[in-house]
Amino acid sequence: MNEEKIRSSILNVLPDAFISFHEKDCNFKIKIISKQFTGLNIMQRHKLILGALEKFIKSGELHAVSLETLLPAEHN
Repeated sequence: MNEEKIRSSILNVLPDAFISFHEKDCNFKIKIISKQFTGLNIMQRHKLILGALEKFIKSGELHAVSLETLLPAEHN
């Protein structure tokens, strides 16, 4: 899976997002920091991101992903 495809899909939903990747084989851990997460709980944040990545998940191109979704104030 290409990181730039993932980044582009997330930025379509959260244009202000800072996105970092940590991958091991074909398992991605993605950290997303965005002020647009304001007012959303963790499940809502993850649903938003998974919705942006749905086409890759359905196609099997992306099959293992772990998300860390933070507001800028939550990021250390």
